[in-house]
Amino acid sequence: MSDESNAASHFIDRHLSEGRGAKAAFIDATGPHSYAELARLVNEAGNLLRSLNVSRGDRVMLCMNDSIFFPAVFFGALKIGAIPVPVNTLLVPEDYHYLVADCRPRAMVVSVPLLSRCEAALMEFVDRAAVLIEGDGAHLYASLEAALAGSGDRLDAVPISSQDVGFWLYSSGSTGGPKGVIHRHEDLVSTAKLYGSGVLELNEHDVIFSASKMFFAYGLGNSSTFTLHAGATAILLPDRPTPEVVLATLLEREVTAFFGFPTLYGAMLAAAESQGSGKFDKLRLCMSAGEALPLALAERWFTRFGVEILDGIGSTEALHIFISNRPGDVRYGTSGKPVDGYEVKIRDEHGAEPAPDQIGDLWCRGPSIGVGYWNNPEATSRTFVDGWLRTGDKYFRDADGYYHYSGRSDDMLKVGGVWVSPYEVESALIAHPAVLEAAVVGHSNVDGLIKPKAYVVLKDPASASPALADTLMQFVKTKIAPYKHPHWIEFRSELPKTATGKIRRNVLRDQK
Repeated sequence: MSDESNAASHFIDRHLSEGRGAKAAFIDATGPHSYAELARLVNEAGNLLRSLNVSRGDRVMLCMNDSIFFPAVFFGALKIGAIPVPVNTLLVPEDYHYLVADCRPRAMVVSVPLLSRCEAALMEFVDRAAVLIEGDGAHLYASLEAALAGSGDRLDAVPISSQDVGFWLYSSGSTGGPKGVIHRHEDLVSTAKLYGSGVLELNEHDVIFSASKMFFAYGLGNSSTFTLHAGATAILLPDRPTPEVVLATLLEREVTAFFGFPTLYGAMLAAAESQGSGKFDKLRLCMSAGEALPLALAERWFTRFGVEILDGIGSTEALHIFISNRPGDVRYGTSGKPVDGYEVKIRDEHGAEPAPDQIGDLWCRGPSIGVGYWNNPEATSRTFVDGWLRTGDKYFRDADGYYHYSGRSDDMLKVGGVWVSPYEVESALIAHPAVLEAAVVGHSNVDGLIKPKAYVVLKDPASASPALADTLMQFVKTKIAPYKHPHWIEFRSELPKTATGKIRRNVLRDQK
């Protein structure tokens, strides 16, 4: 028995009745895992969570590396009506303290390499008996694998409405801490149908590999729901996707559909050029999101590998891509056209539609737009307006109907596909005893990709040196997630400010 409105029924249970049980759903570091094995693990995970007193509407936080156990726990929670909440695995202890305090999960599942960064938070906010550790070496807590093996493998999906809350994903904003985006069960199905099938035409013969991890909205779709909707096979890597590892995976696993992001594509090109890597015989689709794909980078990739990169834009609030280039209809330097099923509009500061080629604010409406932010009504009312999502992006549409990215409406930076708050980086810099003031803006590197650049005023200007700049970069890496560190530091005697003393970042951005 199953309930077809429950996303677990669509993505997990139907494969058994459709005769796909023996087919590999995922291949992780331990080997292939069939659709039948996945269905069993999902049922065991749901039963295990129930044994920990997790019930309908309770949150289950996942701080997990990519492996078969991530979708097992995610869909196991959905199947019993609980709310899985995957979180970023790249954060520092202070970040996890904020997330766990905000979410207040009934249970928490953590991969053992991440435990040291999460432990203080989970000890404060989560019952130790409701903490499960995936992997070896965490003797104070229950082993996820052992607990699953002791759980029943039969489980009916809880009947729900497709409009019921299904899961949360945290998205950083321009002010305050991360915000929990509330999504419904149907949002997962909508993105898989409209983009995964409708645009990419993924099918059961595809081998899918996403460099973006499953805790991201982008990666959750790529590796999990798109794969499972199509009956395809996904490659999962627990470790950081270095250019060399990704290139080897594309070749050795005969990947047909690859999801990356511009920073990685640039690094892969550099690695391929140094290694003399050739084309990939099986690769037919390359997708990019997270930040705008520079025209020159896309052209270099196509020249070397003969596969077009389909650039697009999505967001955690929209769950996945809602404007995209398409196979056979690629215009480099643009985000493409709206995905069928989504409406987009551009509005100027007065709410009017600007003329073609004129920049305005991008709005989106469609079936996967989130319900709102958890416990944040003010941010919800600003972002989710009468069924529309205010994306916070600046765009213009050309005469042919292609959409062009023009930057963020605020000061947020996207680095390697991940939002970075300048304020957070500035705060880390100012924590160093040598720093008086700091301002962080986006700056393009040689590939046209945006990275953080810091302008720093020192307490002792005479101490400025390349060595101190290196010291500050390393210092920031100890205070916040390392990927957020500034790639350049320029020392200044003063920073441009408004009459009220606010730093004028726009002046710094405009300087070459």
